[in-house]
Amino acid sequence: MGTPGKPLDRRSPFFAGLTAAAGVVVTVAVVEVVLAASDVLLLIGIAFFIAVGLEPVTGRLARRMPRALAAAVVVTAGLAVFAAAVAGAAVPLGDQIGQLRDGAPHYLALLRDPATLLGRANQAFDLEATVRGIHVADVAKSLAGVLGDAAIVVILSTYFVADFPRVRTALYRLAPRSRRPRVILIGDAVFRKVGAYLVGNVVVSLIAGVLTFAWLSAFGVPYPLVLALLVAVLDLVPVAGSVAAGVGTSLVALTVSVPVGLATAGFFVAYRVVEDYLLLPKIVGRAVRIPALVTVVAVLLGFELLGVVGAFVAVPVAAAVLLVVREVAVHRLDRT
Repeated sequence: MGTPGKPLDRRSPFFAGLTAAAGVVVTVAVVEVVLAASDVLLLIGIAFFIAVGLEPVTGRLARRMPRALAAAVVVTAGLAVFAAAVAGAAVPLGDQIGQLRDGAPHYLALLRDPATLLGRANQAFDLEATVRGIHVADVAKSLAGVLGDAAIVVILSTYFVADFPRVRTALYRLAPRSRRPRVILIGDAVFRKVGAYLVGNVVVSLIAGVLTFAWLSAFGVPYPLVLALLVAVLDLVPVAGSVAAGVGTSLVALTVSVPVGLATAGFFVAYRVVEDYLLLPKIVGRAVRIPALVTVVAVLLGFELLGVVGAFVAVPVAAAVLLVVREVAVHRLDRT
């Protein structure tokens, strides 16, 4: 069939330009795919984050039973606890939501009265227009979307929990063989930090909800269970979550009396100090301890990039980044 020609000169301007153009096309295509699938990738990341948090418990159970059974027990127990909490709070929560609906005209009158604190806040921030801009159909659509995303996260988390050892091994095998032992040590440390943070943060948030419910019930603040659940959920977000929960609950407490509102604000300030200097160090320990400035910056960046989810995962991600920087970049700089 003839003599083969000379190999293509890889140093020729044509070949270099063709390679560069192909690289640009591939890069743009990858970016477009990532942007188009950003919502799905976010759900996958949340599911993997939850699986990392559940791995310590699953790993201990897996020593006594098959891995699949241990994963099923952990996921079922978590869903059972969540369902029991929802079922236990459904009746009083429904009653308090009904009371909130019945009391809406009273709060509307307070909003329109410039002599009250809520009235002055309405004049400053136009709260009434914001409330009227909320449509039931939009709320129902958003709620359906949240429930659908939650179901996807639960399913993905179940698969990640069941196959976590293989997923972790596959990630480690992406590293060169000569560096793999060090990558395994650093990776395991990162997974421990994420797991300790997730479990500890949930426990601290439950404590915040219980204490808030006890305080509001003692002082006769309306809708204590609704507000306590809101505080527990918002407290999962570092720094900003507890501040927003304290401000909102204190505003509701002002409807009882000014002293009760100020006392509630003082309660949240005192609890914030106790949480930062007693609960978090005792429950989370030193596993996720990072400087306060880094925490604030990480939360701000996480919220700007991914919203509430970004703020929630910002602290363990920042702790992992600091660990990698200290063990890799700083270590390399110290040797040069």
